[in-house]
Amino acid sequence: MTAQPEAGLSHAWIVTDLDGTLVDRNLGMVPRSVEALRRYRECGGTVVIATGRNEESATPYHRELGLDTPMILCNGARITDPRTGDRLVDLDLGPVWPPLRDLVLPALPEGVGAVGFSGHDAHVLRDAPALADYARRDRIVLLGDPPDRPPTKVMLISGGGPPAPLAELVALHCPSALVVQSEDTYLEVLPPGAGKEAALRELAGRYGMDINRIAAIGDNPNDTGMVRLAGLGAAVGDGHPQVLKAADIVVVSCSDGAVADLVGRILDGPLP
Repeated sequence: MTAQPEAGLSHAWIVTDLDGTLVDRNLGMVPRSVEALRRYRECGGTVVIATGRNEESATPYHRELGLDTPMILCNGARITDPRTGDRLVDLDLGPVWPPLRDLVLPALPEGVGAVGFSGHDAHVLRDAPALADYARRDRIVLLGDPPDRPPTKVMLISGGGPPAPLAELVALHCPSALVVQSEDTYLEVLPPGAGKEAALRELAGRYGMDINRIAAIGDNPNDTGMVRLAGLGAAVGDGHPQVLKAADIVVVSCSDGAVADLVGRILDGPLP
């Protein structure tokens, strides 16, 4: 990765969310956006993926784009360098895990499932019908055995209802945890100090990159901090109102080429 932009390139990094931003509902990357990122990289830009997915789920997209840059994973609880396999950041739920396991999970409403991510594995902590669709969408294998250590994160999947009551339940028993909404029915419980915003700060500091030289784009509340932090924050046009409010610019929908729209504004201008 490079910390300095090429001459004439206003933003040296683009940090992009996957689902709902670069990846459409059919689980494929939008061709127009893929082509635009290729053009951006040819101009000297650097592309970083920031996602709630883990290594197994995110790596196929990373490879398809031909990237060798670090990946922000598990909503910022982990940063992995795929060139070396090193984990530049590797958080876990630690002291949050016992009350989450013993008090929150047993109190979840009927139909709400829970998945814990530990190492490279995803473990079913509480089964529910919605988990099968989740595993298909993220292309992961769900293990039935519990993790043998505090997981990196726990996903609560409601299958239909709003996540707000679940957030209140987690806050009651695990007040130090970071709780983010990554989809309409997904609530993620993360370690203190996690989040895409914190991970982006860490990565920028590690490579000496000025935050103002970074453009970030996302569509859901878990992207809000990252979008607000970046020098140029973009919201996907059909994204969550919270992200739309935080962004400097609003681009087209994911399927119409949201990331391509952002690239066009950087390479071709004018910027706001």
